[in-house]
Amino acid sequence: MDDSPSSSPHLGSKGRGSRDAPESTKVSELDLEKGSEMRKWVLSGILASEETYLSHLEALLLPMKPLKAAATTSQPVLTSQQIETIFFKVPELYEIHKEFYDGLLPRLQQWSHQQRVGDLFQKLASQLGVYRAFVDNYGVAMETAEKCCQANAQFAEISENLRARSNKDAKDQTTKNSLETLLYKPVDRVTRSTLVLHDLLKHTPSGHPDHLLLQDALRISQNFLSSINEEITPRRQSMTVKKGEHRQLLKDSFMVELVEGARKLRHVFLFTDLLLCTKLKKQSGGKTQQYDCKWYIPLTDLSFQTVDDSEATPNIPLVLDEELDAMKIKISQIKSDIQREKRANKGSKAIERLRKKLSEQESLLLLMSPSMAFRVHSRNGKSYTFLISSDYERAEWRENIREQQKKCFKSFSLTSVELQMLTNSCVKLQTVHSIPLTMNKEDDDSPGLCGFLNVIVHSATGFKQSSSLYCTLEVDSFGYFVNKAKTRVYRDTAEPNWNEEFEIELEGSQTLRILCYEKCYNKSKITKEDGESADRIMGKGQVQLDPQALQDRDWQRTIIAMNGIEVKLSVKFTSREFSLKRMPSRKQTGVFGVKIAVVTKRERSKVPYIVRQCVEEIERRGMEEVGIYRVSGVATDIQALKAAFDVNNKDVSVMMSEMDVNAIAGTLKLYFRELPEPLFTDEFYPNFAEGIALSDPVAKESCMLNLLLSLPEANLLTFLFLLDHLKRVAEKETVNKMSLHNLATVFGPTLLRPSDKESKLPTNPSQPISMTDSWSLEVMSQVQVLLYFLQLEAIPAPDSKRQSILFSTEV
Repeated sequence: MDDSPSSSPHLGSKGRGSRDAPESTKVSELDLEKGSEMRKWVLSGILASEETYLSHLEALLLPMKPLKAAATTSQPVLTSQQIETIFFKVPELYEIHKEFYDGLLPRLQQWSHQQRVGDLFQKLASQLGVYRAFVDNYGVAMETAEKCCQANAQFAEISENLRARSNKDAKDQTTKNSLETLLYKPVDRVTRSTLVLHDLLKHTPSGHPDHLLLQDALRISQNFLSSINEEITPRRQSMTVKKGEHRQLLKDSFMVELVEGARKLRHVFLFTDLLLCTKLKKQSGGKTQQYDCKWYIPLTDLSFQTVDDSEATPNIPLVLDEELDAMKIKISQIKSDIQREKRANKGSKAIERLRKKLSEQESLLLLMSPSMAFRVHSRNGKSYTFLISSDYERAEWRENIREQQKKCFKSFSLTSVELQMLTNSCVKLQTVHSIPLTMNKEDDDSPGLCGFLNVIVHSATGFKQSSSLYCTLEVDSFGYFVNKAKTRVYRDTAEPNWNEEFEIELEGSQTLRILCYEKCYNKSKITKEDGESADRIMGKGQVQLDPQALQDRDWQRTIIAMNGIEVKLSVKFTSREFSLKRMPSRKQTGVFGVKIAVVTKRERSKVPYIVRQCVEEIERRGMEEVGIYRVSGVATDIQALKAAFDVNNKDVSVMMSEMDVNAIAGTLKLYFRELPEPLFTDEFYPNFAEGIALSDPVAKESCMLNLLLSLPEANLLTFLFLLDHLKRVAEKETVNKMSLHNLATVFGPTLLRPSDKESKLPTNPSQPISMTDSWSLEVMSQVQVLLYFLQLEAIPAPDSKRQSILFSTEV
């Protein structure tokens, strides 16, 4: 039978004339050439894999000679029997694969579509008996190696520092491997032997001389694997949750572990019967990912460590906000450089270098930003601490573990072999393949929203009994989540109706999260975990912030379902471009949207009444409020206060005394944001941005102080009044968690805003900066300007002026 493509029904149906013969011949030759090229690619991959495998076997053989020589001396490292057991059949495996490699290489170098390689694979398959002997001895070899490492420090050192060549051409470049890792290589190799034969057969025509030989090699390999699996299966079954149910991966994530006061990036895997903490090894030379096991806890032995109020909370090293902001600035600048390179159509090498820098900076930010403890405790007495950024994630991990613990009944321990096999499997099982930051997203993915998100938390249903309930809102920023707002506590109800509105600033955000808590007033009845709030999470959920759905600035209603509870929300987004526009008030009788000089002149005061009243109320009862100025106040309360100040309501002080202090802080921020011109003025904004960028400290101080003292009198005195207040707030940082930097982050973009004409930072105006990165850099600059003045010990403003405004009660 003619196996050529021209005899197929598809081609034969075109016609019977002789003119079709050349065309079919061309198609046949084309297909043949294409198939030959595919075979060559497959074989090239096999050859490269063989080269790597040989380097691993060589690394195993390297210490054998000196160990054997030492075995005959008076001070042996290992006995001859121990050497024979640990390295059993490794020399034979090396010879088999060296012969196969040496036979395949020249045939690939002299490639044609008629080239034969089937005989090499058939011979390799016929020698699989050596692998059977290796696998049968594998468990004993590993146990022997482990005992020898414990008994002999010299061998332990050798077994952790075996060097394998990176590739054939780079003799001086080696990678470090452990004995345990290298001894597993043959086991892993033989279990994948049929896969390469399947690939090769797929691209080998049935009429090719290799086809029958490769089929025979595949049959031998499959039969061998079936018998080998009978040996491996009992070992795998010992690693199950219970009889008949195999271990499965439920969840994995990158997390930060606190190890002796140092932050370490880990990849954590939750299986159906254990929690496994691993470290991702550094990759080099195109090597596939590998994990090192740091520790594991069977779920039956795991508990969540409790921290009593009497105990000292374990010290969590906090990273200064200034350092985190510096990382964000670098990330924004690198992103800007990447976009510039793309627009200039520069080579991919330059972009790859920038992407590598971006990866390093984002990994560092992920490592340094979390500060919320999540502790797990093992029955053997050991405890481990993770740092995460959000209560949502902590609750999610606890829920998943507790749910699975209901199905686990017996404790167990893994042998070193089982642990190695499990750790190796993580490479294929992992669902999170890269650090979840912006540089890992595709270019066409949403970069996130920048601007303001108004959220109304309407109501919730589905609670089984009455209790005191409240919600918190979180949004993501630079790869991690931050708590942004909190509703008031609705007491003694199963159907809370908060109907509270919040305005949340977004920095490249893509997700809004909501958590619903039950407020616990009797703290003695609740056991704290991780030193956290004793309030109990009743439910949690999230909604994706779709830029297209939110772009029309209309309210969007949504329902978030969580553990049988439903929370009703409305959201509205205002883009950065629109939010930067200051809208002057149409009526000059109010205070919001009216020039500050007009207000102070009308009131015959140095500082606007609204500023003095808000500051006075906050200093009376808000100095110890956690997150004061950072946590959003209820928007309806803020609007009520705004209206009262605008009409000069005499009862405004009474209203303020009855409102949540965060609403008063929000009113003060709103006043400064709605000024028709920012406090630092449009005229001086570029100068402040340039001054803060000066590197010489003397020149910077001179420039910044001269600029400040050049502000209009009302602006200057109001700023000095606010500055002294913010410093007093920061003095309570240990309680309210608001450092000078935190306060600068909140107020900087409010007091310093570019005018409509200013589209980006004044420095390097010729450098193209994307809209998102321009905004990020501008915000960082605004924060730095305010932080500079907050950190100055003294500002040489006239003392008499200053004293007259600090305690003035003029209206």
